[in-house]
Amino acid sequence: MSTETPSPSCSCCGEPLADERRIDIRFGLPDAALGTPEEARRTPGPDALLAVDGVGCFVRCLLPLKLAGDTELVLGTWLEVDEETLRRTAAAWYDEAAYPDLVVRGRLANAVQPWDTEVLGLEMTGRIANPDELPYLVEGHSPTAVRLLGDVWDRDHVLERFPTPLPVAVRTDLGDGWSVERSAGLAARFADGADQFAGPDRSAAVALFQDDRADRTAEDFLAALLDGAPEVPAVQRSTERLPDGGVRHAFWRTPADTGHGRHEFAAYAVDTDGSAAGLYCSHEDAAAHTWAGHVWHSLRRHTPAPARST
Repeated sequence: MSTETPSPSCSCCGEPLADERRIDIRFGLPDAALGTPEEARRTPGPDALLAVDGVGCFVRCLLPLKLAGDTELVLGTWLEVDEETLRRTAAAWYDEAAYPDLVVRGRLANAVQPWDTEVLGLEMTGRIANPDELPYLVEGHSPTAVRLLGDVWDRDHVLERFPTPLPVAVRTDLGDGWSVERSAGLAARFADGADQFAGPDRSAAVALFQDDRADRTAEDFLAALLDGAPEVPAVQRSTERLPDGGVRHAFWRTPADTGHGRHEFAAYAVDTDGSAAGLYCSHEDAAAHTWAGHVWHSLRRHTPAPARST
């Protein structure tokens, strides 16, 4: 997968964007160029143009995708072009008269999640919408390419696939019907059996559990999950009933409790069919306790679970 560098900033000039309804993410290299030695890569002019020995020629373009919630995702992706198009683009790039009329046609050179390789190689045409920006891919030359550019896509389903920090909160699918809100500004990865979200001053990890005993209630399974957990004062724990009959519980500790430099927040949400999600948050600032509680309450099971027979 290509390296992506998201930022609430313009893909072309790097200036901060005032409107978070536009999210910019940049692919570092065309997929076919990943792993090639640096000496095989040449930039005939600006960094947005690339020739890779034995691989091909590429022009960086902007791929605009419409997301639900009046949000636009703009991907700084690569278009594979022929040598003549690369030469023509290089000649027009710094020509104020020629650049606004530049047209580039080629094939999408990055697999984009969640469509993955389905969109790799799609033929598209890029045109200049703003002389200060890269060419925008505005025309698709196959039904799939037309849909990619024209349809409105589920915002969370698309954005949760990008691991690097985003300027907006995104609901992330954990599997088995569970989901959680990934906070703005946190990077994401899956490691050690858990979805992990991390930033400079806070982190969260979520793992799923399934009870191996069909005769236990949600409360009994919660008690089993909490077995061995540290004892904390009553004011540092909370238990709540879920609307479907499940239960959730959280407890938290401060550096004074642990001798560590960070606050800790541990929690579970248990459904009536023995499915559970466990959350662990760590944060530097005591005020971020509210954030940890918000993440805990964002744990949700989308599919109602049938009650287990006893």
